[in-house]
Amino acid sequence: MARETAGRIVVLLGAPGVGKGTQGVRLGRELGWAHVSTGDLLRAALRDGTSLGLEARKYMDAGELVPDGVMIDLVREHLVGLEPGRGVVFDGFPRTVQQAEALDRALAREGRAVGAVALLDAPEAVLFKRISGRRSSPGGRVYNVYFDPPRRDGFCDDTGEPLIHRADDQPETVRTRLAVYQEVTAPLIGHYDAPGLLVRVDAEGDIDQVYAALQAAVAEAHPAADAAPGS
Repeated sequence: MARETAGRIVVLLGAPGVGKGTQGVRLGRELGWAHVSTGDLLRAALRDGTSLGLEARKYMDAGELVPDGVMIDLVREHLVGLEPGRGVVFDGFPRTVQQAEALDRALAREGRAVGAVALLDAPEAVLFKRISGRRSSPGGRVYNVYFDPPRRDGFCDDTGEPLIHRADDQPETVRTRLAVYQEVTAPLIGHYDAPGLLVRVDAEGDIDQVYAALQAAVAEAHPAADAAPGS
């Protein structure tokens, strides 16, 4: 069982703005795999008032980071609830080598292991423009002043409402986020490359181009990715 399921867990790794969320959701949907974002798991636990959600809230209310142990427990609880052998796409998790080691231990208790780690890679200058250039309308339509600008600068094409530039998309915030990634998360590249789990995906193209490259990389890493869910 461990050998069969080991090839059905993929981690998506990459800097902010590289498209992990978009590509992870699509990969999970088209393969019939579970898409696991710890942000989504945490929000669900808080909403449902689970014991782990209440534990996490204590740290969040105090303005502290939720400890790795709580996040790993959230992930493990979610995995236990999945049908046996179902593929999993981890989106943006783990974020540190310590989290990766804890994830390995949690998966091993379920007879599972990470089968491939897809590094979505794009130049930092491109990532900076993708994030800092985002503008959104109150109705949710998203533009990018560099790649997909509105017809009238600063206003939504559909409603004419002023576009919003979110605080976490401000240039200085984006520089900080990219710097934190290099310091905290980038060491995972070497961690996963050493045992031969890392596959690199060029994420500079459009969404469909990147997805095609991701599909090919995952299939090459383990052909079981082409199998039907639960097979």
